Amino acid sequence: MVVFDKPKALTETPFHYCPGCTHGIVHRLVAEAIDGLGLEDNTIGIAPVGCSVFAYNYFNCDMIEAPHGRAPAVATGVKRADPSKTVFTYQGDGDLAAIGTAETVHAGARGENITIIFINNCIYGMTGGQMAPTSLIGQVTTTTPYGRDPNLQGSPLRICEMLSTIDGVAYAERVSVDNVKNVLATKKAIKKAFEIQQKKIGLSIIEVLSTCPTNWGLSPTKATEWLRENMIPYYPLGVYKDKTKEEGEQK
Repeated sequence: MVVFDKPKALTETPFHYCPGCTHGIVHRLVAEAIDGLGLEDNTIGIAPVGCSVFAYNYFNCDMIEAPHGRAPAVATGVKRADPSKTVFTYQGDGDLAAIGTAETVHAGARGENITIIFINNCIYGMTGGQMAPTSLIGQVTTTTPYGRDPNLQGSPLRICEMLSTIDGVAYAERVSVDNVKNVLATKKAIKKAFEIQQKKIGLSIIEVLSTCPTNWGLSPTKATEWLRENMIPYYPLGVYKDKTKEEGEQK
């Protein structure tokens, strides 16, 4: 009896991520959702620019590399060209919440039937630890050496809360991978986001609170604690929009 096995939707290519980075966990959860729903042969993923730029090497499905921030626009083109495909983007906060903000917002406004997996670790990872739109007040980065000052750099963006106000967004949930319970909740949320895409009722986004031990300057254990103590209070976990429940209440 197989108790634990590698998802078929992941290739044999070893991950390149730093020790303690949680991209690998999320990759596995996405792959398990694809396997569980039998979507491997009918899925197209859009890889980002950032730490997960090599996602096209890791997922065992068709993948397209998008310019920085443009994954929702590329996903829109793919989905409209072949609506039968399950299409997802995998993006970090620098990619989605900075240079890609407009693409994300307008994909939601149009109600594109795509799924966005959004990794929020409050920092630019690949380029050296600069402040991201999601960096917390007081957070020290290479571009905010004295901590993020809201009077100078503004306040962190809460993406799920913002997108939940858009009519074309069908499902928005924020999850985390800081412990086993939250990892299991993340797996459930990702699977539901793919299921909602099959119902053709709009865009779905799963925001995953993630760690970046290298750029935070913390050990993997301390980074997990920092996420729990600092990120979750500002970015509360939970479902921010679910049209399937709203439709059920109307009935």
